[in-house]
Amino acid sequence: MYYPTDLTDKQWAVLTPLLPKTKWQLGSRGRPPADRRTVIDGILYVVKTGCQWRMLPIDYGRWKTVYGYFNSWSKQGIWESMMDTLRDQYREKTDKNSSPSAGCIDSQSVKTHTQGIHVGFDGGKKVKGRKRHLLVDTLGIIMCVVVTSACLGEREGLKRLLNCYVKKGMSGLKKIWLDSGYSGNPVVEWVKESHEVTRSIILEVVEKTGKGFNVVKKRWVVERTFSWLINYRRHSKDYEVLTINSEAMIHIAMLHILVKRVA
Repeated sequence: MYYPTDLTDKQWAVLTPLLPKTKWQLGSRGRPPADRRTVIDGILYVVKTGCQWRMLPIDYGRWKTVYGYFNSWSKQGIWESMMDTLRDQYREKTDKNSSPSAGCIDSQSVKTHTQGIHVGFDGGKKVKGRKRHLLVDTLGIIMCVVVTSACLGEREGLKRLLNCYVKKGMSGLKKIWLDSGYSGNPVVEWVKESHEVTRSIILEVVEKTGKGFNVVKKRWVVERTFSWLINYRRHSKDYEVLTINSEAMIHIAMLHILVKRVA
């Protein structure tokens, strides 16, 4: 049976070269692996619809098998790696350098559904749960994501995002737009002194002007990215026990967006 979240043949052709090799492909013997296209379709179904793993339609096979792939690849960083590769391909397709020179940072506090670890209270937003910190390029494509307790401040979130940026071996950023919650001399000094890669990055605060709702210059890009994520119902709250799985769910949503655009 076909579901709207299933990958098309063109999309699967784009994604296939990015998948890790199976034990059979590496020459090992044993039980044949599950059909990975069906497994990935099942994972996309969960992320898009927000259903529980146990409620996964039987068309995708045993839910434990599908979840096992999700959990294993989450721990190995495979979802993030595939997202990064597709981001580079999409940027090249739009005639942009694969290494962005500008980006935007923001955070979003969401409620949690389970009593997982790293849960706190955001006093500013009055939300008990977790906080999603995003670094996106000028197209709104995610470069780095960090999920923390909601009580973690924006400045500390910025530090963790840039540490993630450096750890992934990325470079080229010259400017980052952000709101006033990230400003302050300690943060600016940290960016200049912490890493050689971040030393040349300029932090530019973009203030909101006027009353009521209005589009904030430069920062609207990352706000749009958050709206893309919320279209995947698994992100209406944070349903994961571990923050590493919360980050993987965001990588998968962005991966799904990118594979459709590249295909």
